[in-house]
Amino acid sequence: MALPVTDLRALVTALPGMDALLPALAELGEPSYLVGGAVRDVLRGARSVDLDVAVEGDGPAAARALAERLGGSVVLHDRFSTATVRAGSLAVDLAGTRREVYTRPGALPTVEPASLVEDLGRRDFTVNAMAIGLTGEALGRLHDPGGGRADLETGLIRTLHPASFLDDPTRLLRALRYESRLGFALERETARLAREAAEAGALSTVSGVRVRVELMDLLAEPEAPRSVTRLAELGLDRALHPAIGADAELVAAARLGALETGASQALTGLAALCTGRLEADAGRAEIAPWVAALGLPAPDRDAVLRAACRAHCLAKELSLPLRPSELYELLQGEPAEALALALALGAPQDVARRYTGGLRAIRLEISGADLVADGVPESPVVGLALRETLRRKLDGELSGREEELRAALALARERR
Repeated sequence: MALPVTDLRALVTALPGMDALLPALAELGEPSYLVGGAVRDVLRGARSVDLDVAVEGDGPAAARALAERLGGSVVLHDRFSTATVRAGSLAVDLAGTRREVYTRPGALPTVEPASLVEDLGRRDFTVNAMAIGLTGEALGRLHDPGGGRADLETGLIRTLHPASFLDDPTRLLRALRYESRLGFALERETARLAREAAEAGALSTVSGVRVRVELMDLLAEPEAPRSVTRLAELGLDRALHPAIGADAELVAAARLGALETGASQALTGLAALCTGRLEADAGRAEIAPWVAALGLPAPDRDAVLRAACRAHCLAKELSLPLRPSELYELLQGEPAEALALALALGAPQDVARRYTGGLRAIRLEISGADLVADGVPESPVVGLALRETLRRKLDGELSGREEELRAALALARERR
């Protein structure tokens, strides 16, 4: 629920960095407004992380002038005529007020200068489509053409127009993230529009990279399992890919597994979605192109696919009696996300802790150079001897450098 606001001016001026920002904006001479999530958070009485400012004028020029007045730096983002100004600990995203024209569903918009009202009308949801004046007599004045404050008070996520999800289908995922983060619910008509957009294949009109940005943000949220439930309810799981399985309980367990193993919660959550309907290698072949299209860094992509395709087997194998060296051999080449998902699928927690709590960090005190220095020729034999020596160390048969070296030399000579 939104907190009662008696003095928006006082609340805005109390935000971190405003003591420097407000005088600098006043010197620009352009009407300026706090917009987006910062306004939503101010009205809710929550701590605002981001400062987004809209200027009725030339955004890039205003950003350069603001950076000069603050003694900071500016990075321009020409595609949307936006900029980021940094001065010490202060970071401000600044843009000129604008309208967005979508040439086709899912396309990136064409940007044109426009009024504040039009700027607010192009945004995703009413709770993010408010502005608070930052200059002159307008300081502290709320601009709310879409009724966002009322939706804040009733806990609703509402689009600003019927084509919103078709214009930008990534808003489908963002809506669920806001539902979970704020503890809100989709307004009835907005939920209907979301289902229709999912059924119409709206998500297929945007790039995998844009989907990934929103999906990973959703999976990184503390309340991600709730969002996953909503994915299934609205048909967005199948809209992402037919092999996706939106199992909220599995995602919740995967997040706990990630905490146990040091894995990424978002990547483990994505692997949990991907493993939902996988069937061995055929399933991997089905889901791999979709994961690749998300544009994850190669190590992250490989970790997700490996976890999705190996976690079921790992869970079974970890339930068998295993010597320390066998446990090490089983898990040493696996990404942390695979072990985290295996835990979610029922792998014994004590076995996983035995590995993460000590086994995976065990190393030999000797190296191949030590064997060569003792007369063993450089060859594959050196590696084989070291591997067997490590196995014996893991199983408690060796202790200390001298025992390791004696064992490795003996093994190397035997193999020769």
